[in-house]
Amino acid sequence: MPSLGFVLPDWLYWSGLVLFPLLALLLVRREARHGLPGNASFPIAYLLWLCGGFVGLHRFYLRSWLGFVYLPLLIAILFGNIQASEMRVTMSAARDDITKAEFLLERAIDRQGEESAQAQQYREQAATAREQLEQTAAEQQRIDSVIAAIASVVAILLVIDFFLIPGLIRKYRANHGERAPPPSGTGREEVKPVPPRPEGLPGRIVWYIDRISGWTGHFIAMWSVLAVFVYYYEVIARYVFNSPTNWAHESMFLMFGMMYLLSGAFALREGSHVRVDVLYQYLPLRARAVLDIFTSIFFFIFVIAMLWTGWTFAADSIAVWEVSFTEWAIQYWPVKLAIPVGAALILLQGIAELIRSLSVLTGWDVPGVTAGYPVSHGVS
Repeated sequence: MPSLGFVLPDWLYWSGLVLFPLLALLLVRREARHGLPGNASFPIAYLLWLCGGFVGLHRFYLRSWLGFVYLPLLIAILFGNIQASEMRVTMSAARDDITKAEFLLERAIDRQGEESAQAQQYREQAATAREQLEQTAAEQQRIDSVIAAIASVVAILLVIDFFLIPGLIRKYRANHGERAPPPSGTGREEVKPVPPRPEGLPGRIVWYIDRISGWTGHFIAMWSVLAVFVYYYEVIARYVFNSPTNWAHESMFLMFGMMYLLSGAFALREGSHVRVDVLYQYLPLRARAVLDIFTSIFFFIFVIAMLWTGWTFAADSIAVWEVSFTEWAIQYWPVKLAIPVGAALILLQGIAELIRSLSVLTGWDVPGVTAGYPVSHGVS
């Protein structure tokens, strides 16, 4: 099987982190608002064709049992790659034996002469190793040819299915009909309405900050879907094409690090941060607000320190256009820039939570500020 040899370009990595979540959010919103026109979707069918077509996933999705044709072909490719891998190990050992025998032969000739018994023994060992190397190389070439032929068959089937998918989708819809509307109470009848923007200044501040944190959280969540594709590619490249990458693990390691930093504001808005509320939950509402205001002092000290030091790290990294020390050598400065950006988002959400606490303590009746307090909000 030919090797892939694909190294993810820097521009594709960073643009993918921006563009993929935007596209995914648009598709999610379309699904939530309008629903798909039938039980089968063109984008999903072609996505399965692209990512899992070699195992017939697009066929199974469209209830076409011809997808089973792909499975024995894949098994044959995997089995052939295992055999080829074992032969590469054998060839490597044979080369080592040849090198060792030739080295010992030269020493035996220098010490005992060309026609000595020991020299003859080493000649035979080198000849046997060469013969084994040639036989194994010929066998590996034969297996590679068979694997390439099977892979060509899979590629031809995928090309044919690419043009057949629209007809398969129409056939599926004709057999299964249009998708029935979801039952009431599932939460999918319509998009969850956005709370109206309050009139007062405190309410507007909280409303805008909540929207920023919410959008950021949903945007970052789509990175998890990217991880599925990247690790999927790594598995296929490693076990089908014998071409493990030098970038898949590092790219996801950095992505999840940025995800952790940038999702803090959304977690704070949803009350998902770890908090000790053994006594807090038994306090009256105003007492909770007082405690939240008091503990927010330590919260702001921590976040401001994180923002300040994070910006120092990011500025130093940008100044030298820092890259990783690995073979991939990806830029590090966007990763470090995520520290102050994440801290700024948490700081904004902390301000919104402080306004909520003050509104409860002072008795403000501000729509959109005190709603949900303190069940899903709080800074303590």
